[in-house]
Amino acid sequence: MKVLPFTANTETGDQFEIEFPLHPETVDPIKVSQLASAILQQMTNEFKICGEMSNGDVLQALSMVLAIRARMIHAPEDTINSIASGLLKTALKAASDADRNSVASGHA
Repeated sequence: MKVLPFTANTETGDQFEIEFPLHPETVDPIKVSQLASAILQQMTNEFKICGEMSNGDVLQALSMVLAIRARMIHAPEDTINSIASGLLKTALKAASDADRNSVASGHA
């Protein structure tokens, strides 16, 4: 199975090196990576304008967007649900398996 290496840097200084397994029908891993990066950057921009949100509220919004995007696909509901939930499960496992590297902060 092909994987997409992805580095996620958080505003709090954590870094995750994640190896996301790709779905066998992934067409363009580079565009997948670029879109994921763009979404994360836009979320950071929104938090700077609107203020922080609870983790639960962020996950709720993202799950709503996933559901809407999945609903846009012209396929049977069972197929859509299987694909979306399978991709999410795989991505959550990959993120969970990644080490958390924290950058030390402070003054010397």
